[in-house]
Amino acid sequence: MVKNSTGIVMASLIMGSWLISTIYLMSSTLSFHQPLLYFFVLLQMHLYTGLFITAHDAMHGTVAPNNKKLNNFIGQLCTLFYAVFPFQKLYIKHHQHHQFVHSEKDPDYYEGNFFVWYFHFIKQYITWWQIVVMALIYNILKIWIAEQNLLLFWVVPSLLSTLQLFYFGTYLPHKGEHHNKHQSETQTKNHILAFLSCYFFGYHYEHHDSPGTPWWALWKEKEKNLERENG
Repeated sequence: MVKNSTGIVMASLIMGSWLISTIYLMSSTLSFHQPLLYFFVLLQMHLYTGLFITAHDAMHGTVAPNNKKLNNFIGQLCTLFYAVFPFQKLYIKHHQHHQFVHSEKDPDYYEGNFFVWYFHFIKQYITWWQIVVMALIYNILKIWIAEQNLLLFWVVPSLLSTLQLFYFGTYLPHKGEHHNKHQSETQTKNHILAFLSCYFFGYHYEHHDSPGTPWWALWKEKEKNLERENG
């Protein structure tokens, strides 16, 4: 396998896992008394987060680095699956975040408590037409799919995913003041927790320091930084 195909493979794994899991769970008959139901809600949340992280990597051109059209197509497909987001709008805002991090021009930054900041964060990206489209899709799907399954495995996981992305990928890394060039905190080294929490994006200083590094290689940047620190 050539190195530049790894991003496509990883994107395919996440999209394929999300699609297979979603199709399976839409026809499930799990009840609230079964612990497996809660596991699948969390699994769906994590896969939704994976869709967004893949789209994020596409914004940095690392999904298909030798094919911009394919890279952007995969990014748009992921944001479409996630919540009908326009990829280009996210691309512009995310690069503003990198350019103006922790400033008034940073669309992801806000001086407020967790809930106020989260509301501001969501307002930056969700539009009324998206809500209308998602509501339309929901009402069409419930003709064939049990409404409980739609809520538990489609609506709830996607909403929980926004909290996961915001908390680990924006709030924790950027709250407060930081004395480094990227104005970013970074998670203590624990590669398993870093993956489970937000696909290594708790290693946020490392992401800002090397934005061209895809999520699945960020742990290597963490290792390099620790080696330099321990010198």
